[in-house]
Amino acid sequence: MIAEPTARVSAFPAQAMGRPTIAAVILHARAVPSLARESFAEALAALPFDERAIVIRTCHRVEIYVAPGAGAMPTLPPLPAGAVKLTDVEAARHLISVACGFDSVVFGEDQILHQVRTCLAERHAGAPLDPVLDRLFQAALRAGRRAHTWFDGSPRSLADVALDRIARTAGSLEGRTVLVAGVGRMGRLAAFAAHRRGARVVVTNRTDARATTLAGEVGGRAVPFAADGVLPPLAGAIVALAGPWRPGAVDAAALAASSAEVVDLSSPPSVPEELQAALGRRFTSVDDLTVAPEFEPQDRLRRRLEKLVSETGREYCQWLRARDMVPVIQAVADGAETLRQSEVEWLAHRLPDLGEDERAVVEQMSHRLVAALLHAPLTALHDDDAGSLERAARDLFGV
Repeated sequence: MIAEPTARVSAFPAQAMGRPTIAAVILHARAVPSLARESFAEALAALPFDERAIVIRTCHRVEIYVAPGAGAMPTLPPLPAGAVKLTDVEAARHLISVACGFDSVVFGEDQILHQVRTCLAERHAGAPLDPVLDRLFQAALRAGRRAHTWFDGSPRSLADVALDRIARTAGSLEGRTVLVAGVGRMGRLAAFAAHRRGARVVVTNRTDARATTLAGEVGGRAVPFAADGVLPPLAGAIVALAGPWRPGAVDAAALAASSAEVVDLSSPPSVPEELQAALGRRFTSVDDLTVAPEFEPQDRLRRRLEKLVSETGREYCQWLRARDMVPVIQAVADGAETLRQSEVEWLAHRLPDLGEDERAVVEQMSHRLVAALLHAPLTALHDDDAGSLERAARDLFGV
């Protein structure tokens, strides 16, 4: 696991009765098995819509971010063992770190940035999102895009890690046959990555036409999804499906008897348990790939990324503080204006013979006096990134 950045960001606004501004629940493959993650994700999907929450769901993680505002926290399904709860600074920093590639099996891979971007785009297209969360996701995406310009070379993906696993057993994949089951984003990445290594690519998918299309793009061939006895001798297989993959009895027996490595990037696993057992150590699940990251970032890059995460978090907290402080500043100003008007009216009753010019001078003087008295406290409130003055202002000015 890549360590979390150590740089801290500004504190979030203090909330009544300890209620957080943002809360997050993180289920990652490092601590929560695939079946438990997917069960939790399905339970989340069954909850009534709430614009104060948004869910990220990938092969390695299920994360929900919540901005409770002035209301009660939404009721979540029971958390499985290994789930992590974060609030405020830690929740914001985690999302920014994820978007920057700090929390991936393949350091710096861009799939997670794409997934966060897609998650937000789909939410915008289908339902409103609380502005506190929307701003956080936008900030994380901007930081992620900037971070990914710093990574050298062609980006590697989880598909490359899967091919490394296969090559560990099979040796060079040049001229060898690799099966790719699935034509989604990860399946496409696997097919093209295998093609770049000189492998012969065989594609299968529930929709034969899509399998044929992908196979044609990489100079490979497609085989029927539900047929038996169609698989050639394989160096390995990569499975990336949303649902089960059940090869026929002949093909399953051939795989079990061969030396081929099967890497299942699906969550939950698509390969049936009986075939997993028959493959033994030659079966790798998506959770198995999280045991250790592919490599650690160099110190200079790590420090640069940590600074980016910290600065992005600080800017977000400043925006949140300013947004949260506006009602307090407005209430102080409104209260002072009400008192000023009351005093001017009292003076007018006491001095009924004041002419219009004199009354105008009194009005001007009172405005200048109130503005001068409030300038320092309102400026301090506006610049109070840590939020330490808010409660004092509420008490002192009775707002």
